[in-house]
Amino acid sequence: MPFDPDATGIIPKLTFDEGPADRTPDEPAGTDTPEESDADERAADQTITFRIPGPLRIGHPPTTDDPATDDPATDDPATAGTVSMPIQHPDPAGEAPRADTPEDEAPVGEGPAGEDPTAEGPSAAETTRAVPKGPAVGLKSTAGDSSTPVTEPGRPARKTPATGTTPPAQAGDDTTKSEAPAEAGSSGTRAGKPSPAGTEEPAPAPGDGTPPRDETTPEDDTLPTALMTAVEAVEAVEAEVSPVAPVPASTPEPAPAPAPAPVRAKGPGGWFGALLAGAPKWLPVVLVLEGLAMYVLALKVPPGPFRGVDPQEIDGLGLISALPATAFLAILIMIVSFFVTVAQSTDRKFLLLFQIAAITFALHGAGALVAAEPRFPTAYIHAGFVEFISRTGESAISIDARMGWPGFFALFAFVTKAAGIQDMTTILQWTPLLSNLLYLLPFVLILRQVVATTRARWFAALLFVLVQWIGQDYFSPQGFTFALYLAWVAILLRWFGRVEPRTKPVPAKGLRRLLGRLDAMTPGELANTGTYRADKLLMLMLLVALFLASVASHQITPFMMLGVVTAFLIFKRTSLTWALPFFLGLAVLAWISYMTVGFWSSQIDTIFGGLGNILQNLRSNTGDRIEGTDPAHAMVLQARLGILVVILSLAATGLLRRLRRGVFDRSALILLCVPVLALGLQSYGGEIGLRIYMFALPGACLLAAYAFFPNLPADSADVREETVPLRRRNVRFNPQLTRKVSVVLAACFAVLFAFAFLLARYGNEKFERVTTGEVAALHYVYEHDKPSARVLYLVPKLGPEVTPTLPWGERDVEIATFNVQALVHKDPTLIADAVKALREQPRNSYLMVSRGQVSYLQLNEGYPADWGERFRAALDASPDLKRVFANEDAALYTWKKFVRGTETPDPRPYKSGAGDPTSPWTPVGIAALGLTWVALFGYEIIRLNGPDRARKTRRRLLYLAVPSFVVAFAVIIERFIYISQNN
Repeated sequence: MPFDPDATGIIPKLTFDEGPADRTPDEPAGTDTPEESDADERAADQTITFRIPGPLRIGHPPTTDDPATDDPATDDPATAGTVSMPIQHPDPAGEAPRADTPEDEAPVGEGPAGEDPTAEGPSAAETTRAVPKGPAVGLKSTAGDSSTPVTEPGRPARKTPATGTTPPAQAGDDTTKSEAPAEAGSSGTRAGKPSPAGTEEPAPAPGDGTPPRDETTPEDDTLPTALMTAVEAVEAVEAEVSPVAPVPASTPEPAPAPAPAPVRAKGPGGWFGALLAGAPKWLPVVLVLEGLAMYVLALKVPPGPFRGVDPQEIDGLGLISALPATAFLAILIMIVSFFVTVAQSTDRKFLLLFQIAAITFALHGAGALVAAEPRFPTAYIHAGFVEFISRTGESAISIDARMGWPGFFALFAFVTKAAGIQDMTTILQWTPLLSNLLYLLPFVLILRQVVATTRARWFAALLFVLVQWIGQDYFSPQGFTFALYLAWVAILLRWFGRVEPRTKPVPAKGLRRLLGRLDAMTPGELANTGTYRADKLLMLMLLVALFLASVASHQITPFMMLGVVTAFLIFKRTSLTWALPFFLGLAVLAWISYMTVGFWSSQIDTIFGGLGNILQNLRSNTGDRIEGTDPAHAMVLQARLGILVVILSLAATGLLRRLRRGVFDRSALILLCVPVLALGLQSYGGEIGLRIYMFALPGACLLAAYAFFPNLPADSADVREETVPLRRRNVRFNPQLTRKVSVVLAACFAVLFAFAFLLARYGNEKFERVTTGEVAALHYVYEHDKPSARVLYLVPKLGPEVTPTLPWGERDVEIATFNVQALVHKDPTLIADAVKALREQPRNSYLMVSRGQVSYLQLNEGYPADWGERFRAALDASPDLKRVFANEDAALYTWKKFVRGTETPDPRPYKSGAGDPTSPWTPVGIAALGLTWVALFGYEIIRLNGPDRARKTRRRLLYLAVPSFVVAFAVIIERFIYISQNN
């Protein structure tokens, strides 16, 4: 039969062949008796011949003394792929079953009338039919695919010559395998050579005692996919008919013993080999769990050799001076576990996220594990604001300016009151760790929107944890709104990202040529595609909600958000319009003008006095923090600056390496540079540098990761991890070697950053750590603060920017005040200024000497090591003072004698916003604000449907928004001028 060019090479050829169905092995082929001739006619209707390419083993192999095995005809390649299978039907008379051919079916072995036997067979579509019903006997297989059906009953089967020739295999078809000798213990038939037609024995009936047939085949004896499909189809048909008694065999023979299957080597050697082979899966998990358990035990067990933390050993270097060696080893193990996982070619997201979370717990949870009380004194005053709002139901900006942005405090006041929480100690203690874990979620979403390899993304996430040393994640509004900022950026990139290739030609020369070449580079971020308009509308509303929550909670975060969205619009990295930044900017100005008037009405110079003083603001955040400190503590401040320099250097290196690969990461560069603009606003109490560093971290960490892994991700299945960049100059080293070197270098920098983190973050632990004695002393004040009380704290110089270094304001913030300073000197015997400050205060005023204040003076101002003990001894010896409370960590002193008739004054009354000053144009400004917001927000919603939708409506909204915006902005300016001049 000629080769069918339309055949796929895997579809089986199902034909009906004339030939003996039952022939004993002792009878030669071609010697039919008269009785057998009639049987052959019946058997022709009961045999299905499969034409398949390649070798095949079917059922029970013939024995070695079978003459058919020595027949040269079996070596004929034309018959190598022919398999005959008798089909049996139940016969009540017990005779051999006979196939019932339908009337519309062509005779067996013949095609329709007038069809040329050598003509091309039916197409692949015509052969996808089911076979006639009938049980399959003795047909076994070890491979198959159930995706290819067989011929349909009632249709003429494809006609093939009786010789059973097999079409040649197509090029590339791997179904034809090289033949191999049969396994030991099998019959003498060569592997892959079927026995001649009629030599197969029927399958034994269940329970007849015949041993099971040998169904094992050598590894290289494979069954074509299509044949197994046909076998499964026949077996499915067999299940629908009644069971049939097997045809008795003339000379039944027992089946040979099956060949033993390959078994894994037993014993320690085989088990160890299998365990070692699976090490990439289980080793990172074991390492991170071991490191985590080791770290917790190292910090929580009682102090001893190589374990435990003794707070008395903390010196100018901070907590790192008291950590045991096992703590450093545990951190090293967890970092190694992370890089073992990163070095693998698979992206094990949940394991990597768990490893980063474990490292976060070790670094940012160390303070909570060591300290008995919540660390960082400022967290206590924030808890006092929450307690005040929960108790009174209102905010009072006259008590503290931070209560003019009460969103964060009001949120926790609602939560604590609804949950019935009376003591916030646990919340204060674990907030730093929970905050950093919360930061990871939106930052990982940001990383999903950049064009980077898996290693670059996860290393950026690790860097974000390792270099977050500034300590603004305690229970504070800035720590809370930083999470909102990250979520804001993630939504902008994920749902409103925009990446447009440059279509204009690059200019010939000049600065425009440079900008054009940058614009023509591959974007470093992914564009938003396939988002429904309803989803975009929901995300736009969420953007506005996040921004308004930040406006009501913090002073700086809204300006960072506004700067990012404006930069995205300038550099065409968002699909939003300019209506949104005007909408949001007006919201910030309105809150400051209308809701915080009690703060700025008499402090215009304080707010705007630092505008443009970039150098002065920079010096107050760097140089002033290093000069005049303890030598050991100066190393802490230098380590902080060192981390800043290294991370910025890595970010610059990563940016350059990406540019050499033709990638321009605009979004990461925007996230890095926009926060720096805040340096021109004001010093923010000497902390504007810390805020800038915190908000610039997302972009800096992403670019720093590119310094080690700058390549683009794989774009096809044949590239496993990343593309190999093309360089015009210099021959690139072996890519496999450079990847390994990059992972090793990244791991070394990670270890360096981790240990530097412990020095930079906990370097102030000697005075930022809150002791139980200090908390007990302030609780004494709260118990005796009726109707009011004042607490004086120690300062080396008088000034408004010096805050108490003690856990102040946890309760009764409107009753107990901490706004009086007592000047002290390096000579502990000079107590005159402190006594004078206490004498000038009314009754129920206390001078507090605490461990934290003394440590601050020693480390930052150079006071003697024994200054605290000598200063307390001088106060005890003073005839004018009386010590009312004392323990190892703190002491309270009050005036011994008061003038008769002097009473404790009432607390300073606080007033709500109803009594704030106003201006004549304020009602007009409020109306213009509402009209502007409605028009701009409506314009942005309509624009979500597309740039060409409702142009006339959007134009009308702009005609309404522009003049109302001008009026609202003018009224805000008028309020600043009018109220400041009249107050």
